[in-house]
Amino acid sequence: MRIAVGSDDTYSLADFVRKKLVEIGHEVVPYGALIEKKLVPWPKVGYEVAKAVAEGGADMGVVICYTGTGVSIAANKVKGVRAALCVDAATARGARLWNDANVLALSARLTTEEVAKEIIEAWFSVEKPDKSEVGNIEMLKSLEED
Repeated sequence: MRIAVGSDDTYSLADFVRKKLVEIGHEVVPYGALIEKKLVPWPKVGYEVAKAVAEGGADMGVVICYTGTGVSIAANKVKGVRAALCVDAATARGARLWNDANVLALSARLTTEEVAKEIIEAWFSVEKPDKSEVGNIEMLKSLEED
């Protein structure tokens, strides 16, 4: 899979996530501080990663900021994106399984490398949403404004 990964600052977590994704066989397209090597506004990072996903330049995205909240809010402004801020593996798996989330948001403050590894493994363990949630996911998509 082609994964867009963006961070608003030069967090060690962002480097770890990028390396872990490559290690498990994904192609990573970097954004924000992963390219610029300096602080980048979090709205820009969340938006650019989300646009890459929505427009088909990436299959999924990962966004990182201090709390994870700002980049998830910015990503969710893009039509077709369902960003989920995940702090553990169960939440990540559920976001994919029940919400068909396509952008993972992480907190650089709260997420250790071990927890990030568990979150990434759980996120990518789900290939398709639960069939019982398809109606809810379609309802969510219908709520998006043009």
